[in-house]
Amino acid sequence: MAKAKTHYTCQACGYQSAKWLGKCPDCGAWSSLVEETGAKVDEKRPAWGASGGATKPVRLREVSGEQEERRRTGIAEFDRVLGGGVVDGSLVLLGGDPGIGKSTLLLAALDKLGRWGPVLYVSGEESLRQTKMRAERLRVESEDIHLFAETDADRVLAVAEGLKPRALVVDSIQTMYLPELGSAPGSISQVREVAGRFMAFAKRSGVPTFLVGHVTKEGSIAGPRVLEHMVDTVLYFEGERGHPFRILRAHKNRFGSTNEIGVFEMKGAGLMEVPDPSALFLAERPAGKAGSVVTCTLNGTRPLLVEVQALVAPTGYGTARRTAIGVDGNRVALLAAVLEKKEDIPLVGCDLFVNVAGGMQLSEPACDLAVCAALVSSLQNRPLEAHTLVLGEVGLAGEVRAVGQVEPRLAEAAKMGFQRAIIPKGSARRLEGTKLEVVGVETLSEALGAMFD
Repeated sequence: MAKAKTHYTCQACGYQSAKWLGKCPDCGAWSSLVEETGAKVDEKRPAWGASGGATKPVRLREVSGEQEERRRTGIAEFDRVLGGGVVDGSLVLLGGDPGIGKSTLLLAALDKLGRWGPVLYVSGEESLRQTKMRAERLRVESEDIHLFAETDADRVLAVAEGLKPRALVVDSIQTMYLPELGSAPGSISQVREVAGRFMAFAKRSGVPTFLVGHVTKEGSIAGPRVLEHMVDTVLYFEGERGHPFRILRAHKNRFGSTNEIGVFEMKGAGLMEVPDPSALFLAERPAGKAGSVVTCTLNGTRPLLVEVQALVAPTGYGTARRTAIGVDGNRVALLAAVLEKKEDIPLVGCDLFVNVAGGMQLSEPACDLAVCAALVSSLQNRPLEAHTLVLGEVGLAGEVRAVGQVEPRLAEAAKMGFQRAIIPKGSARRLEGTKLEVVGVETLSEALGAMFD
């Protein structure tokens, strides 16, 4: 009998070598190469891509361009991030830190999808009794949820073929394995092969499939990077462990926008939707305190009002600190340099601390002016008027540049009771009717004068 061929695979990047190496020559990780046995090829088994597609090339104009039908899960925030609902045959990967609410969200979604027919929840980490306890806490009432505690991917696929569920959840992909592979569950080859089998099943049967993925200490989904390329949608749960708020963000979506976010709050009965996140993020804003400024960030089609906080204090060390949470630290250093050079604001000998309340992440430059205002307010100990919104991008020459989608941002501010908005003059020219008092500014000097003079 021929001896099975073995190779060594790096569990960090997927590099393969014929012999063991202490350090991966590709990614530089130490002691990451693990011995694996090559998979046995079964000629009777269909290939991964056997999804019932065309058997010969067809012209582009002959392909029907009908819009994909979507089924709503009944969780509005979840549907928003998915692009409007669940698409038949889609493969969705959901990642996040341990205990952040991945299994809780999917079990609640299955409760709503169960009204369309039987749904299957496969647990590779918990027993049926543990899953039942969570379902009772979440008050799951659907009669068509089927539980299956199994880690053998072949058995899971066989059960799914027989049950023909309306939705399938695999929790988690790192616990699934194929017996013909000699490596342990969670290894590079196991995750890649198992994900390929579930992808083929989803495309062939039209069953929307959700895969729960573990994350590494860096925050990325564990396993090969090809896993994120294979699936249709990649969702990440974000949130601090001490914070009750959870943000669901799409990093990849073949059926919708990747700019949408869903906001949830963790309570005793599970994850609860937050229909009005702006009110939530501003609920505990201190009144009349220096260093607090409100701005508006746009996530897809949803405007969110967030509070930018800054603390400027004399440094006790040789080098001043620049600490930013929720904002790019390099961006904060750049804006501090603009304030020093163009406005003669003495920040050289001060420690700068910038924070976005509520755990939000600000990635667009439209919040630059709010960061500058918060720094100046804290340095001079002069609070900004409470009902003023600050919006604008700041350039290196000290100019305030226009931002997009001003109308929905100001409409959200008016709904929350704001009365005044300081925005770029280029955006104010294109503005059509608003309930706020709009102050258009062209330079950083004009903006600071409108705020504090």
